[in-house]
Amino acid sequence: MTTYVVGTHSVHTAATLCDYLGTRVGAGDTVVAVNSLSGGSATSSEDIRDGEDALNAVASRLGERCTVETHQYVRGNDPHEDLLEAVAEFDADELVIGVRKRNPTAKVVFGSTAQAILLNADVPIAVVPLVAVE
Repeated sequence: MTTYVVGTHSVHTAATLCDYLGTRVGAGDTVVAVNSLSGGSATSSEDIRDGEDALNAVASRLGERCTVETHQYVRGNDPHEDLLEAVAEFDADELVIGVRKRNPTAKVVFGSTAQAILLNADVPIAVVPLVAVE
């Protein structure tokens, strides 16, 4: 019985992370999908809708294979804070995040959210490359 925390902000990200998890999860496992929003004027109704769609994508893609919980946090935290808190709250075994592919020069540096997670997580992290959507 494994618990995964998955951070997502779009349907595309959710689909890519579900492709990764699809071969790993089974009955008895739990996927906790998290969408983190700042709130206030920094969050539009489109951001909320995109987050809900992303969470629904995880539930629909993995719901028949395992238990899926979805959480949309609007607490003013940075996404890495919400994800790391979810790892602790749900006693997760693994954290799954997506990272955008970068050009060869920029590959050395992750985005700020991924970097903060990599530096502060105390569970294994699966870093799944995201392909740009045209």
